[in-house]
Amino acid sequence: MIEKKICVVGAGNWGKNHIKTLHELSSLGGIVERDESLRSSFKKKYPYIKTYSNLDHALAEDHDGFIVATPAETHYSIARSIILHKKSLLVEKPITLSVEHAESLVRLAKENDVSLMVGHVLLFHPAIIKIKEIIDSGRIGQLQYIYSNRLNLGKVRTEENVFWSLAPHDISIFQYFTNSYPLKVHATGSTFLQEGIPDSTLTTMQYEKEISGHIFVSWLHPFKEHRLVVIGSEAMISFEDSLEGKPLTLYSKKINLVDGLPEKIDGPKEIITYDNIMPLAAELEYFINHLDNNKPTIANGQNGLEVVKILVDASSQLKLK
Repeated sequence: MIEKKICVVGAGNWGKNHIKTLHELSSLGGIVERDESLRSSFKKKYPYIKTYSNLDHALAEDHDGFIVATPAETHYSIARSIILHKKSLLVEKPITLSVEHAESLVRLAKENDVSLMVGHVLLFHPAIIKIKEIIDSGRIGQLQYIYSNRLNLGKVRTEENVFWSLAPHDISIFQYFTNSYPLKVHATGSTFLQEGIPDSTLTTMQYEKEISGHIFVSWLHPFKEHRLVVIGSEAMISFEDSLEGKPLTLYSKKINLVDGLPEKIDGPKEIITYDNIMPLAAELEYFINHLDNNKPTIANGQNGLEVVKILVDASSQLKLK
């Protein structure tokens, strides 16, 4: 990996993870953070880097790229400034809160010839990459159905609903697996804790080649469950991200129609091994290696725009106030 120096904008809940990982990759160049005490604590921890209270001061320096890890409502203005300074960037998900702003950033990145990535970190999870390889190999036959349950008790947010908080992960994965944009999106939700902020949503999507899927997210659930299931015509896959060991399992199970009657084929199951690497480290290495002329194809600006379009489409059906 070519040595580059990256500046992180926002040192809060998720920004601190970028900072730590970039430090481990010897690629941390600076931190922009308005909170003086937080900024000072990182300066003590990483005395070799520059810290800034203002983005403009950081843009005046010779950083190779930027990570935007600020609240979603600030993504557009910050990312726009970085792009207009002709710097490549990775913006945390969602890229923006509107389709118009996302389209604007994608267009500006192209006009200014900079790399634009979005922090859909699960696209760099080794288990997700392995599932994609299995699908593309034809081992499960024709892809038919995908579903994801992302459930937990909390963290309940007041500034965004559960769909915008949790579903972007799974929307990006569905896009990755299907290589297509959904033909239809339908969403329903339930609101119990805060008016106008759904706590639980169920979104169904129809893709080309008769592929269907659903995403169930909730922060009002008695236990944690992060489960992804992929159904094919010849076999099935499950990934249990919330269980110990995070098992990835392939089931040789299917239903055949014999003389018009369904016949269950209940074959053996196989535990699939995958690389033990941290998705965030893989994501940041990919970003660093795609800063210049080699533009990213995974989790790029267009991918991020498609996710926002689906989020907005589904949200319009939730009758949010």
